[in-house]
Amino acid sequence: MSFLDEINKYDPNWVLEQIEDKKNIDVERALLREHPRTEDLMALLSPAAEDYIEEIASRAHRTTVQRFGRTILLYAPIYLSNECTNGCLYCGFSAHNKIHRRTLSLDEVEKEAEYLHSQGFRHVILLTGEALHAADNSLILAAANRIRHLFSSISIEVYPMEVEEYQQTITAGVDGLTIYQETYDKRLYAEMHPFGKKRDYNYRILTPERAGKAGMRRIGIGTLLGIGNFRSEGFFTCLHAMYLARHYWQTQLSVSFPRIRPADGGFNPLNPVSDRHFVQLICALRLMFPDVGLVLSTRESAQLRDDLLPLGITQMSAGSCTAPGGYQGKDSGAQQFTIDDSRTPEEMCVLIRSKGYDAVWKDWDRAFLDKIAV
Repeated sequence: MSFLDEINKYDPNWVLEQIEDKKNIDVERALLREHPRTEDLMALLSPAAEDYIEEIASRAHRTTVQRFGRTILLYAPIYLSNECTNGCLYCGFSAHNKIHRRTLSLDEVEKEAEYLHSQGFRHVILLTGEALHAADNSLILAAANRIRHLFSSISIEVYPMEVEEYQQTITAGVDGLTIYQETYDKRLYAEMHPFGKKRDYNYRILTPERAGKAGMRRIGIGTLLGIGNFRSEGFFTCLHAMYLARHYWQTQLSVSFPRIRPADGGFNPLNPVSDRHFVQLICALRLMFPDVGLVLSTRESAQLRDDLLPLGITQMSAGSCTAPGGYQGKDSGAQQFTIDDSRTPEEMCVLIRSKGYDAVWKDWDRAFLDKIAV
């Protein structure tokens, strides 16, 4: 049985109706529950819960401090390629768009990595579009091998792979995978992905399970906020996290909250998510998952990121560039989307300390696995 079997039990319209039908008493019951259930999740995501947002946020803050302390892990992306054969309507890399395409050489990847290393980063994530003629598994393996001496943790956010391919990336030094379903609504998914390999909803939704079977140490999931209704998308994201936590309990889970940003193609969100609803979603997930990492990227404004930092977030990107070669600034390719928070890593550290937190550059070392093997 896979998560596909689990999600097929739910109709998105029915889920949204159930969430919107929750009352104040349901929210109060959810806040009293030590171990919230799926019906409590619905209550926390409901319109009724908006009257309790301050209490929910306070609970989320206390829970996060208890489980993670006052720490924020910093990471940065390295875009290997912006070439892509998918037609995703919301993405700047979409094959629809007439943009400057570029795939980095290994020497260029190393220069990007050395720059980030000099900025203090020890956690990075490698990203590509989906164009195997330009950036296939061999490039990802070679890139990870080339830069693994610089970083304690390397994650990938690339096209879905098979179990054996994920095992190869692990051998090359990769220990984490981030994969967004974009939307859990099958109808919307088909609409957003008119052509390309990514159009296969079932294959993509089973990707975290293949990575779990391969032994990936960390897996991150999420939905692209602004496509479907955030309430039902939040529910299905939690449902997915619950499934992964039960079946791949040795893997560390994280959830990201990317909101659609301006990009080539000019896509406008179908269901815009307000800042208040954004806060509600993040805090609801924290109450449901006290031990799951919650990730916030530079898609969001500096002010909002400052305000959200104490409410459940445990990982943040800083000084990010979403174009291949962007850190070096020489002939960089087009970016995937525009960032909103352009502060430097040093400025982010100052901000984090001013909030009473510690910026963490490294929370893992590959040597731990070597010692275990011995």
